[in-house]
Amino acid sequence: MIDLSAFSEEKFDAKKWINTACQNRHPQETVEKQLVDLEMKLQMMSEEIAASLEEQSTAALLRVPRATRDVIRVRDDAVSLRHSVSSILLKLKKAEGSSAESISALAKVDIVKQRMEAAYETLQDAAGLTQLSSTVEDVFASGDLPKAAETLANMRHCLSAVGEVAEFANIRKQLEVLEDRLDSMVQPRLTDALSNCKVEVAQDLRGILIRIGRFKSLEAHYTKVHLKPIRQLWEDFDSKQRTNKLASEKNEVERLSSSNDFQSSLPTISFSSWLPSFYDELLLYLEQEWKWCMIAFPDDYKTLVPKLLIDTMATIGSNFVSRINLATGDVVAETKALAKGILDILSGDMQKGIKIQTKHLEALIELHNMTGTFARNVHHLFSESDLPVLLDTLKAVYLPYEPFKQRYEQMEHVILSSEIAGVDLRGAVVRGVGAQGIELSETVRRMEESIPQVILFLDEAVERCISFTGGSEIDELIQALDDILLQYISTLQETLKSLRAVCGVDAGDGGGMKKEMVSDRKEGMHNARKVDMISNEEEWSIVQGALQILTVADCLTSRSAVFEASLKATLARLSTSLSFSVFGSNLDQNQSHVASDGNGDWSMAGKAAWDVASVRLVDVPEKAQRLFNLLDQSKDPRFHALPLASQRVATFADTVNELVYDVLISKVRQRFSDVSRLPIWSAVEEPSAFPLPSFSAYPQAYVTSVAEYLLTLPQQLEPLAEGISSSDPNTDEAQFFATEWMFKVAEGATGLYMEQLRGIQYITDRGAQQLSTDIEYLRDVLSALSMPIPPVLATYHSCLSTPRDRLKDFVISDGGNQLDLPTAYLVCKIRRVSLE
Repeated sequence: MIDLSAFSEEKFDAKKWINTACQNRHPQETVEKQLVDLEMKLQMMSEEIAASLEEQSTAALLRVPRATRDVIRVRDDAVSLRHSVSSILLKLKKAEGSSAESISALAKVDIVKQRMEAAYETLQDAAGLTQLSSTVEDVFASGDLPKAAETLANMRHCLSAVGEVAEFANIRKQLEVLEDRLDSMVQPRLTDALSNCKVEVAQDLRGILIRIGRFKSLEAHYTKVHLKPIRQLWEDFDSKQRTNKLASEKNEVERLSSSNDFQSSLPTISFSSWLPSFYDELLLYLEQEWKWCMIAFPDDYKTLVPKLLIDTMATIGSNFVSRINLATGDVVAETKALAKGILDILSGDMQKGIKIQTKHLEALIELHNMTGTFARNVHHLFSESDLPVLLDTLKAVYLPYEPFKQRYEQMEHVILSSEIAGVDLRGAVVRGVGAQGIELSETVRRMEESIPQVILFLDEAVERCISFTGGSEIDELIQALDDILLQYISTLQETLKSLRAVCGVDAGDGGGMKKEMVSDRKEGMHNARKVDMISNEEEWSIVQGALQILTVADCLTSRSAVFEASLKATLARLSTSLSFSVFGSNLDQNQSHVASDGNGDWSMAGKAAWDVASVRLVDVPEKAQRLFNLLDQSKDPRFHALPLASQRVATFADTVNELVYDVLISKVRQRFSDVSRLPIWSAVEEPSAFPLPSFSAYPQAYVTSVAEYLLTLPQQLEPLAEGISSSDPNTDEAQFFATEWMFKVAEGATGLYMEQLRGIQYITDRGAQQLSTDIEYLRDVLSALSMPIPPVLATYHSCLSTPRDRLKDFVISDGGNQLDLPTAYLVCKIRRVSLE
């Protein structure tokens, strides 16, 4: 068969179709035969199509009259139906107008009927209430408590139906008295049932209390019964303490009355060693009650047992806080002797000099960890309870530590301040002539060693915060850390100020790389006398010590940056652990953010998120919001956890650089201090009767001394550079460091020298020759150090080396191409050469 689908396409190409058909022929078949067969098939198919069309057309013509008759019939039926519907609508309108009044009357009658039925029921309730009131005493006399409960429940129902009717006011009061009476009758039996684990009796009595609406009475009585044995567990510690104390006193008396040196060896029971056993026994008791209540009170056990623990912690709470406080004081001899603890120290009720120590806080954290273990066990035991109940239970467990957590930032601040104050940064060498370099090195060594020690203090504080509060107080701790780090850096700054005097530079002698380098004659003479008292070896020792201060700045910068990065990582972990799914985006006072699923069941995911921090933050939404804002800000790469300290570290590094620069430039400053006033500049050649040979001038001592110092400086910088750079000594960082400081000192020396040159008022030809030699010598040294020659210094050398009679033409011909014209004019002025 031939596929005719291609003929129906819009862009049918007959030639292409024929060529395709020819290509698909059998290889042994000729093209002519293929075309003949194709033509015959197409002709036969066209005949079949034509016959089919003719047949279908004839059939369609026969069906048209019949379809026309059917359409006419359907139209007539539609017209008839329209008339029938119009007639029905007209009748309905007439009926509605006549029956509306009847329907309204029937509605009024129905309302009256309902009121009459309600009045009848009320009268029945009133009659029943009167009858119940008259027979209730007989029911109570019979001792049938379930029947009495049913009677009282019926009376309560009747009273609710009657409403506030004056005639039944006495019955309402009587009902309350009877309910209290029935409650008091149930209590002895309930106590016996709870104490002896009588399941059926307890269930019957529970039903009685529920029937009269006294479930709260069941909760209170259950707690009252079981609170007594738990209190005995708690008071066991005091009883053991008293027993131990009496035994110790008895042994002491026996020792004093005996001739032998008998010594008591009774062990002392500490609260920290006793608390785990208390928690174990309490947890065992709660597990037993949980299992029993699942059988006895299957509808109430999820609230009864947690309520027992909540009331227990509320009862022993104040005593618990007192024991924790005393236990923290027992770890330090001073506070143990006074029977005081952390809260007493914070309140100021202690002798001066007694402060909170790390041991105090570590003892507190140890106790808190014990409580945390108990809280996790309770969490697991009460996992079937609703989330609000579980949350209230965990809050009660951690409640004794709340006074400590509220003042946690203050505790850490005191501890860290004390630790920082204990860091000794001053050198141990007694000051004396020749001891400056030793004291400087010792002080710098102590400064450098103190930095990792202080950072360790801060790291330990962060770990304590996570251990004790779970991170809920991290925002306040960060403020304390920032303040403590500022305090430490201020101590370093004060040490730097004292080191300026040790290094031979004070606040007025120098001014740093950014200050104007000007010194008068008095300062120069003072420095000269001071340098003369210091040997060359001591001088280089001071330089080496000053260079070592750079390691202090580098260490502080790197360590503080690493600590801040670690702090940001801690905040990132907290933002994950303190899940927003627990609190929601809006924290309100009624805890509406704690969400449940559609059936009212609290999700296990939400229960699992209640750690120590979450439990505390849920009651302080404002604090939680501040903490979450901090955690959100910490995700910004530009965030600084310690903003003030970060700025102060940068300032400290700048101060160190200024001090080191002042030390390195101090010798240069001293040598150049009186260059502008040297008498050689105004010296003239003395006349002689005999011709004498002329000799070349030699550089003077001041410039050779500075040059020698500059050439020796790279050797002093290289060891330090390798120490500050990475562990690979072949890196370019060490070379860059030495080159950078070499350029700073060389540039400063050049600036000081040019400042002195500008102070020369007059110079003779002999003075010009000498100064030109000095400048050339310094220029050669700068070139050896790969230091570019400043245009001003080059101009001085060119103008001073030019004979005086040719200086005017030299300056005018240059026209500022090679020379610095202001400097050239100044040289002409001091050489008394007029350019006019």
